[in-house]
Amino acid sequence: MTKDFFQIRNFIGGQFVEPVGDKYLDNSEPATGEPYSQVADSGKEDVDLAVAAAEKAFPDWSKKPAAERSTILLRIADLIERDLEKLARAESIDTGKPISLARSLDIPRAASNFRFFATAILHTENEAHITDGVAFNYTLRQPRGIAGLISPWNLPLYLLSWKIAPAIAVGNTAIAKPSELTPMTAFLLCEIAHEAGLPNGVLNIVHGTGPNVGAAITAHPTINTISFTGGTITGRKVAEACAPLFKKVSLELGGKNPNIIFADADLDAAIAGSVRSSFANQGQICLCGSRVFVERSAYKHFVDRFVDQASQLKVGDPLDEKTEQGAIVNKAQLDKIKFYVDLAQKEGGKIALGGTAPESINDRCRNGYFFPPTVITGLPVSCRTNLEEIFGPVVTITPFDSEEEVIGYANDIDYGLSSRVWTQNPNRAHRVAEKIHAGTVWVNCWLVRDLRVPFGGMKQSGVGREGGEEALHFFTEAKNVCIAK
Repeated sequence: MTKDFFQIRNFIGGQFVEPVGDKYLDNSEPATGEPYSQVADSGKEDVDLAVAAAEKAFPDWSKKPAAERSTILLRIADLIERDLEKLARAESIDTGKPISLARSLDIPRAASNFRFFATAILHTENEAHITDGVAFNYTLRQPRGIAGLISPWNLPLYLLSWKIAPAIAVGNTAIAKPSELTPMTAFLLCEIAHEAGLPNGVLNIVHGTGPNVGAAITAHPTINTISFTGGTITGRKVAEACAPLFKKVSLELGGKNPNIIFADADLDAAIAGSVRSSFANQGQICLCGSRVFVERSAYKHFVDRFVDQASQLKVGDPLDEKTEQGAIVNKAQLDKIKFYVDLAQKEGGKIALGGTAPESINDRCRNGYFFPPTVITGLPVSCRTNLEEIFGPVVTITPFDSEEEVIGYANDIDYGLSSRVWTQNPNRAHRVAEKIHAGTVWVNCWLVRDLRVPFGGMKQSGVGREGGEEALHFFTEAKNVCIAK
């Protein structure tokens, strides 16, 4: 390995420290395919050190008044906003996403996460129950201890902060593992937390792979709360590790989300919204609508206009302000996307747009991992391409004839994370939303997020909910106190 690269170290007990084994992984820029830094390749011993630091910090942090914890989290939010450009550039380089997207979505939402939970803890209520003149009950919600937080590579700072903020806001200490593919903004967040005055050991970040660090976190007997966002296969392993230890677990997993367009929809809005929900972040968002269903009378018109608008998306260098489609996160993910496009054609699909890697973007990006927006028609609903998560800029479009039929299409799958419904009929909107098996149903919109509402999936898309009171309850233990009259 080249020793000249900047090395991303662990953050334990308020200090940046070398991994115990003194090993590092290359951290590559997807747009160039070349390493530009190194990240700690940690293991169980590093997790043990983080646990010791978190245990030491917990008694003081958990007893600190909510107003004091709130003040520190608000400082973190302010510093994220101060460093918006620095963080956006780092996120773009690390993930391959367009810098305009990192600037407008990822980094602002990370600041919002800290600000929301910093203020939420100032407005919580305790439940009280009078038992028929016999007793008075009240419910305490107390921090659980050390939370293990494992986040994915597609929205690194956004999703990591969505776990860290509620966990430490309510008084827990935390050990977080960002993806080894996209560790840079987690490193920068540690600098911000230190500057904001977060006490040593409240937040610890251990870098490394899932088998080495993630497994050590989920198996550690002192870490009693696990929040995981990632793939369904890995989520199953997390659940298997946590079950014998009776840990409290939240799993936000994969999705294969339906996007339903009725003929009575505002087609201008539906097409623009569907292009965005199909290809934002190169389709590397678990909420993207990769299965598009269009009522038959509007099908041809929709497909033609959808393909036309998608073809105008600019694929380019993520650091170019005009780029709308950046790079795929790494070669393995690019190869997976190519596999499914080939599979779709074997299954009878027709490539209406895209389907092959673009010519060189520019000299800087000549070895980068790029794939254009790809639209596939003519596939049977139950084929593998329509059932398995691709996680890339690939969508299928299928006609339907009735409301009952498309609800069946939407639900006949192992996933249940989110859905979109486009219609101007309010009765239909409510009726369909109620029948779709998904944790979130967006009607005539996509990715509109209110941090107060629950978020999560059904079936193999996960267990539990994040956001708002759901997050505050997840990271606390409910204790009822019953006092006789």
